[in-house]
Amino acid sequence: MKHPITPNRQINIPYLMKIGNGKIRKIGRYLFDKDMLKAAVFWGEGIAKMLGKDFYAGIKEYNIELIRDEAVNTIAIEDITKTAFSLPPDTNAIIGIGGGKALDFAKYVAYLLRLPFISVPTSTSNDGFCSPTSSLTVAGARKSVKSSIPYGVVIDLDVIHSCPISFIYSGIGDMFSKVSALWDWKQASLKTQEKYNDFASMLSYNSLDLLYIGHSKDVSTAQFQRSLVNSLLYSGIAMEIAGTSRPASGSEHLISHALDSISEHPQLHGLQVGVASYLCSILQDNTATDALRKILKEIGFFDFVAKNPFKKEEFIKALELAPQIKQNYYTILSEPDSLSRAKEIIATDKILKKLIV
Repeated sequence: MKHPITPNRQINIPYLMKIGNGKIRKIGRYLFDKDMLKAAVFWGEGIAKMLGKDFYAGIKEYNIELIRDEAVNTIAIEDITKTAFSLPPDTNAIIGIGGGKALDFAKYVAYLLRLPFISVPTSTSNDGFCSPTSSLTVAGARKSVKSSIPYGVVIDLDVIHSCPISFIYSGIGDMFSKVSALWDWKQASLKTQEKYNDFASMLSYNSLDLLYIGHSKDVSTAQFQRSLVNSLLYSGIAMEIAGTSRPASGSEHLISHALDSISEHPQLHGLQVGVASYLCSILQDNTATDALRKILKEIGFFDFVAKNPFKKEEFIKALELAPQIKQNYYTILSEPDSLSRAKEIIATDKILKKLIV
C-alpha cells in the first residue's frame, strides 16, 4: 500500500530543561536568565502551601514580577480562555506548578497567548507535563486539545521523591502504555494509510529502554525516579515530532477515557492505561508482551494495582465503549472480535484475574 509523501517540518523542543534537587528555589534564576521578568503562575490546589516558600524566595531574589498568582481548580476551556485574555499584555511567561489540572490549565493559557510555558510537575503520574496537548473539558466532556510543547521543564527530584508512591506507579503505567500504542499506530498506518513517523516511533520505543535497563528495580530510589522522569520527557517529545499523540496513546488510552466516563471512582490515569496496555498487548499478539509482563512484575506494578483492583463490570463496559471514543481511529479494538477476545483474556490470564475482579 502506497503512502503519501510527508514533508519534513519544524518541531519545538523544550529550550529550558532542569532536572535535579532543589530546583523549585531556582525557578526565579531561570526566568531571569531568559529575560522573563513578568510572569503568571498557576498552582495546583494546595501546592503553593507546600512549595511556595522556596518558590517565592527565588522569585524575590531575582526581582521577578508575578502579575498573576493563583490556584486553579478547573480545566474547563471556557474558564481558561477567560483567564488567558484577562492577563496584562506585557506578560512574558506562564508557569504551571502542580499536577495535571494546573499544568493543563497553564499550558493552554500559554498556547492561546503564544507565550512560553514553564512546566513544573510535582509528580510523575503521566507524561502530560511535557506533551503538546492539554486534557480539558469542552462543553462538559473531557477532550485532548492541541497545545504547544513546553518552552521549559523544571523538575525538582526532592518534590518527586516526596509524592505518594501511587503517582510513581501511575507514571510507570503511562510510560509502558507505549507498548500497545505503538503497535496500534503501526497497524493504523498499514490498514488506513494514517501518517506514521519512524523517528517518533523509535524515540518512543527508546524511552522505554531507560526503564528496562541500567537502574534499580526499586521504584522508591532516586535513580529509578530520574529514569522515569527522563522516559516521560522523551515520550512528550516523540508526540511533538509526530504531530500526534499516537506515539504514546492508542487502544489503552481509549479504555482509560471510557473508564473515566463510566466508573463510579476512576483510578489514576496511569494505573488505568497500564492495565489496559497489558490487556491490549495480549490482544495484539504483541511481541513485547513478555518483556512488559516481566518488568511490571519486577517493579511491583501488578502487586500495587491488585491492592485496589478494577471492577470487572466497569472494565467490560469501558471495553464496549472505547472504540466509539474517537471516530476513524484504528486500534486493535477496531477489530470485530476484539471484545469477545478481551473478555476471554480477562477471564483466563492469571495476572488480569487479580487486577480486574
